[in-house]
Amino acid sequence: MQTSALPDLAHTATKPVHWLATAAAMAGVVALAGLLQPRTATATATAPEQRTETRQGAPVAAPDPAKVEFPLECGGAGTTVAKQAPGDLDGDGRPETVAVVHCDAGSGTPPSGIYVLTQQSGAAPRVVATLVDPADRKTVGDFAVREGRVSATLLGYSSLEVPRCCPDQEEQASWRWKGNAFVRTSGDLARSV
Repeated sequence: MQTSALPDLAHTATKPVHWLATAAAMAGVVALAGLLQPRTATATATAPEQRTETRQGAPVAAPDPAKVEFPLECGGAGTTVAKQAPGDLDGDGRPETVAVVHCDAGSGTPPSGIYVLTQQSGAAPRVVATLVDPADRKTVGDFAVREGRVSATLLGYSSLEVPRCCPDQEEQASWRWKGNAFVRTSGDLARSV
């Protein structure tokens, strides 16, 4: 082995202060990364859909999902409205509410349902359409109601062997009211994540 004619380099003789400085720098980077995380996904509606009014000019409130019994079998665990957005989906001048709902499982990733709610004057809000049934075993990522259209990113699993924590399929779906029903207008094919 040949010895170097150069003096020992500073980085080859580390001291505890060097390790402390490195640890402090790494902690700063981790803390900064935590502050710069993106916000969680939320449902949104465009301004015209949030300000629906009656013919007399008085604002009409969108149905409140907290007052609805959803068609979910949760075994007594209750339901969670994960996301919601109002919008006049059928063009009648009264807003509907679209709600993403799942069982309150406490942990894990329970499948979601997407429901359309309506409410007549003086009546309780009710579910009028199911766009995604929890029996389809999908969870909902991004979700929005804009210009009379409901759109969502649906996450799913290619087989029962895929862990329920980690969906491996993603599909974009949207629905629009046509005639007397909601019609799925895009996103028929699933793709691997």
